[in-house]
Amino acid sequence: MAAGPIRVTMEVGADGVALITIANPPVNALHPIIIAGLKDKYAEAARRDDIKAIVLTGAGGKFCGGFDINVFTKVHQTGDVSLMPDVSVELVSNMMEEGKKPSVSAIQGLALGGGLELAMGCHARISTPEAQLGLPELTLGIFPGFGGTQRLPRLVGLPKAIEMMLQSKFITAKEGKERGLIDALCSPDELIKMSRLWALEIANCQKPWIRSLGRTDRLGSLSEARAVLSAARQQAKKIAPNMPQHQACLDVIEEGILYGGHAGVLKEAKVFKELVVAPTSRALVHVFFAQRSTTKVPGVTDVQLKPRQIRKVAVIGGGLMGSGIATALLVSNISVVLKEVNPQFLQRGEKMIAGNLEGLVKRGSLTKDKMNKAMSLLKGALDYSDFKDVDMVIEAVIEKIPLKQSIFADIERICPKHCILATNTSTIDLNVVGEKTSSQDRIIGAHFFSPAHIMPLLEIVRTEKTSPQAILDLITVGKIIKKVPVVVGNCTGFAVNRTFFPYTQGSHLLVSLGIDVFRIDRVISNFGMPMGPFQLQDVAGYGVALAVKDIYAKAFGERNLDSDLVDLMVKDGRQGKMNGKGYYIYEKGGKPKPDPSVQRVIEEYRKRAKTMPGGKPVTLTDQDILEMIFFPVVNEACRVMDENVVIRASDLDIASVLGMGFPKYRGGIVFWADTVGAPYIYSKLSKWAELYGPYFKPSPYLEQRAKSGVPLSAPSASQQGSARSRM
Repeated sequence: MAAGPIRVTMEVGADGVALITIANPPVNALHPIIIAGLKDKYAEAARRDDIKAIVLTGAGGKFCGGFDINVFTKVHQTGDVSLMPDVSVELVSNMMEEGKKPSVSAIQGLALGGGLELAMGCHARISTPEAQLGLPELTLGIFPGFGGTQRLPRLVGLPKAIEMMLQSKFITAKEGKERGLIDALCSPDELIKMSRLWALEIANCQKPWIRSLGRTDRLGSLSEARAVLSAARQQAKKIAPNMPQHQACLDVIEEGILYGGHAGVLKEAKVFKELVVAPTSRALVHVFFAQRSTTKVPGVTDVQLKPRQIRKVAVIGGGLMGSGIATALLVSNISVVLKEVNPQFLQRGEKMIAGNLEGLVKRGSLTKDKMNKAMSLLKGALDYSDFKDVDMVIEAVIEKIPLKQSIFADIERICPKHCILATNTSTIDLNVVGEKTSSQDRIIGAHFFSPAHIMPLLEIVRTEKTSPQAILDLITVGKIIKKVPVVVGNCTGFAVNRTFFPYTQGSHLLVSLGIDVFRIDRVISNFGMPMGPFQLQDVAGYGVALAVKDIYAKAFGERNLDSDLVDLMVKDGRQGKMNGKGYYIYEKGGKPKPDPSVQRVIEEYRKRAKTMPGGKPVTLTDQDILEMIFFPVVNEACRVMDENVVIRASDLDIASVLGMGFPKYRGGIVFWADTVGAPYIYSKLSKWAELYGPYFKPSPYLEQRAKSGVPLSAPSASQQGSARSRM
């Protein structure tokens, strides 16, 4: 909990208006203490004859950021839904909206989730123009549970309300005024004064006393409402097929339209309690907190170190990764020197950066002015003369050890002594990269995921010698460029690529056993991955698979599966999306289509692999396919945790969600594995190891957890002692 007293205060002015203030820094979240305080103050205001009207506001320039999410965690730990206080009926409906004295909410900063629901229970809403308004509860696997599903449609109309709830879309109070959610706008200085006046005018019958729940004028006819809801259901099926909260939200909205606002509020309260304890909410709340804990690094963020300012960064290599990394830095106002080996490559790199920035403008995430500002911070270079005052270098050249070693020897000589020497390698051991230098304390991995200016994960790789200062500085840069930094240890593939190396290999094994490529992709996509392993291989390009093949074979020994499927694809003139022909056919502007002619390559692969029992394809269910691909991934995740490559299991969850697109609503790879259960995973892997060999052999960590009944995510003694990612 943040510093500062958690409390609700009430001051009654000479004008007879009670000013009720929520104080719970930093965003005035609705902690149970706050909710109890609001009930007390509203009850007191109702009793007192000297109070004519009420203004509800938040301390510190913020109205309220919503319900305190820590309470959900307590509910998930105990399974006790009664820990959720009754806010919707008792407070918002009975005490506020149906109260005998008018309430006006005075909003600034933000009114989100439960905060906006409180405001909608008031009889008028006054706000500063820039305040952010929204109901983002669906991102946590629930829906608005304090009357929001009923009041928002009655204030802004059904289509806009559904958009705001189902897409968790925020609007400014300025737009809220145009839509009917806000009654008046004013400056922060005038806010309380204007709200008091408005509340008194309602009490004196000079302004209408409007109860949102009773309104129907914005809902349209029943047939219009049904058409809007039906379209929304179809859309939700498409974008959120495995998430119950979207359809449940539409169900309770419909209840209110058919049977009235009060019936809607009662159904909302009932279904809300069911959703809070459902698996989706447990997973999404876990991810919410896991993401916030990745920057807590023992020995780095808890030892009073101060991050140094990184003003200028050099990026070596202007290819796909280098230009993406440069783009991410430039849009965050960090000057970049982009170095290439010749003018043609440099020009291509600069062009790619300009293209990236234009793409961000098209998506609406960057203004034209900011794009021009970003381009002005970029300087091209063909030598090291501009490296004399850089604070950090990020090397992003091809995965060739001698090339990287000579670059690091050069930059150590030329750059200032405080300069951080980072590499974007995705596979090569950092100790090897920095072998020819004597500055191992400054060498660190900054592993971005492609496209680097869009993908949110940054793996920060440290060796035993990397200094805490370098790690802290890179974490800080990560935050500035809006990435989620996860600190990991130095090993082949680091955390994400190492954990997921069996993802592709398992899919190749299944194909060799006679399972259809496109069925595998379909099963994996239906599980919630953005695409299946074969389409992913097409999109990533076969060069990546071929480049890491020998590295993985050397590092992972008998659990590495040797497959020559990609070699055969290349031999057949296929390069995936790059030349429009892989397992799928790629036409400009069209969706990828399965290529039936790939079958002959696959037949050749099966013939050479000789893994089909008796030369006949095996019969597997969709669940078998899913498990044979993901259980070896879980098995490798167990090794990663056992070797302390990650600080905590939840870091691996976040890395899997943000780096590999593992479905967020399943909580990440380790969280999901715990919901399946270690004993089941262990028994399946053991069975497959007997049938198909050591690729499936359970790791000692998995075996021990399966037999002891301890969850995979529980820290082990070695993690608690030295949970410092390989240090």
